[in-house]
Amino acid sequence: MIAATALIADDEPLLRESLSRALQQHWPELTVVATARNGREAVELFEIHTPDIVFLDVHMPGVNGVEAARQIGRRAQLVFVTAYEQYAVQAFEQGALDYVVKPVDPARLGDTVERLQERLRQQRAGQSPAAAGLESMIEQLAQRLVQEGSLPAAAPRAAPAASSYLQWIRASVGSTLRLIPVEQILFMRSDEKYTLVVWEEGEALIRTPIRELIEQLDPQNFVQVHRSVVVNLHAISHVTRGPNETADLHLKKRSEVLPVSRSYLHLFRQM
Repeated sequence: MIAATALIADDEPLLRESLSRALQQHWPELTVVATARNGREAVELFEIHTPDIVFLDVHMPGVNGVEAARQIGRRAQLVFVTAYEQYAVQAFEQGALDYVVKPVDPARLGDTVERLQERLRQQRAGQSPAAAGLESMIEQLAQRLVQEGSLPAAAPRAAPAASSYLQWIRASVGSTLRLIPVEQILFMRSDEKYTLVVWEEGEALIRTPIRELIEQLDPQNFVQVHRSVVVNLHAISHVTRGPNETADLHLKKRSEVLPVSRSYLHLFRQM
């Protein structure tokens, strides 16, 4: 067995823990040096710990697994973790990328571990270039995700930061999975566990908290006005002042009145 270090990035704590335990069983010499809740954290922790291997959930809030892989690039062995078997394309088997399907299958993980160990041996012996063909395989996965609507199309290379803005929100409405265009969203309001997304055609509950959503939204269009409320600026009709340096937001197409707390009142002083 070969000793190595790894980082696991997944927005679901139970899955991070499950994958870590499974890796310990298959590869006792592998040390998980850090875990991340999203792609942004994954990149930050990678810069601190520089692990040999990074396991990236494809769908994460904010910076997703594909964008994190672009930023980490050839500096580590990359493994995508996904709940969707269709992303396990043949190119992953043949090149420098690999994948694990959730829930983790022990036999499949064992195959992945063997490939990773062999790649690390070759890399450390200087027998093969690190992550050969990496960029083309990341882009292949990115194109698949763009086509099915769960990843925004990449912005031009001259302005890569724009590619991180969220374009769609996936939400279950009854028995239907909806892809909600972000530009149609009027406001979002959260409680401890769920966020209510209200858009032009309806509303739905999602599990992503407001604090993660606001990091993914274009600040030219969306602002946080309360610790539990984010609003689309284009949806605002008018603002009325309230007591104790607070205010109320009135919308153009909805009857709800949204609170503006003291911390965010400065956003509307010129309105």
